[in-house]
Amino acid sequence: MWDVIIIGAGASGLMCAIEAGKRGRKVLLLDHAKRAGQKIIMSGGGRCNFTNLYVEPANFLCDNPHFVKSALSRYTQWDFITLVDKHNISWHERDHGQLFCDDSAKQIVTMLLDEATRAGVKIQLQCEIFSQQQIADNHFSVQTKLGHYETQSLVVATGGLSLPKMGATPLAYKIAEHYQLPVKATRAGLVPFTLHQADKERFADLSGISFPVTASCEIKVGKKAKQVSFSEALLFTHRGLSGPVILQISNYWQPGESISLDLMPNLDLFSELMLNQKKRPELGLKTLLSQQLPKRVVECLLESAEITSSPLKQYNEKKLQQVATLFHNWSPAINGTEGYRTAEVTLGGIDTDFISSQTMQCKSVAGLYFIGEALDVTGWLGGFNFAWAWSSGWAAGQVA
Repeated sequence: MWDVIIIGAGASGLMCAIEAGKRGRKVLLLDHAKRAGQKIIMSGGGRCNFTNLYVEPANFLCDNPHFVKSALSRYTQWDFITLVDKHNISWHERDHGQLFCDDSAKQIVTMLLDEATRAGVKIQLQCEIFSQQQIADNHFSVQTKLGHYETQSLVVATGGLSLPKMGATPLAYKIAEHYQLPVKATRAGLVPFTLHQADKERFADLSGISFPVTASCEIKVGKKAKQVSFSEALLFTHRGLSGPVILQISNYWQPGESISLDLMPNLDLFSELMLNQKKRPELGLKTLLSQQLPKRVVECLLESAEITSSPLKQYNEKKLQQVATLFHNWSPAINGTEGYRTAEVTLGGIDTDFISSQTMQCKSVAGLYFIGEALDVTGWLGGFNFAWAWSSGWAAGQVA
């Protein structure tokens, strides 16, 4: 009989195991993968964007925006940074407070495994879960490929559906449904966009070009409309659009809706065009625009809008306004996303109204906990999803 069984040896599962073990609990951590922390190892280009200096509840999407507050306030980014420093892992800050390992993401996994060993946690890998059931309050049975286990507390930390090649499964949702817990509709998050065929072909030659933009889309908050914007790099791909700004806005975009891309966010293009028309009337439109953006991007966009490039003196004010609108409010024909195959996270998940924000315990099933990405909590790009994994895992580890 175990005190705690945790299913899923990812970020949240490892953190929960460490904290429960430190309390003297007899902890068993199960995972079907060959190694623990696989998504940690491949994250951040192999450097692991392990947290962010500016973690706030506003950085998370959840149907109940208050749900994340308790865990995030009790185990903060500073707590995790202290743990990283304790293990002498050198790190650096990038844009927007993102923190990365100087060397390798493997250091974070090694740190967590060392902490788990010190806390007496037993880790069983390549252990497929066949079924689980509640025998009584605080008593569960778990059937696995490697045998049958019983436990007082059962913690589900199996994540969402993103990156199926890394072993993602819907197990958390199936367990939730077994206990009649609602699961919010899921979809790929932090994911590149694909374009409709015509735009895909038109912009295919731009693949690999990247530059800073501001992406915006409109969302509904209750009955009101609200604008959400991010300013980061856009990347053209051979299938569509990617880069940090696209991954960020993808969390808010809904199928069938549009986004707006300001390709020159730090310039009033119309004023610039009017000024140059007076001072340099012989200057070509494409030449002026190519001072701000890669020439091929300028050519493709002008062609898509059927605007020919001529000396500035040949355009009237209305035409120059059209040019400015094109570059400040480009709305590409989005076909969809690249889906879970390349998505960094899963939007939606287990309804947090049925989970304690203090302990991550299911309100209707004593001893059953859900943590990490399995819940309807999704962070922005930039270390926020790891921050949620550490905080939610820590919260459950205090009581499980």
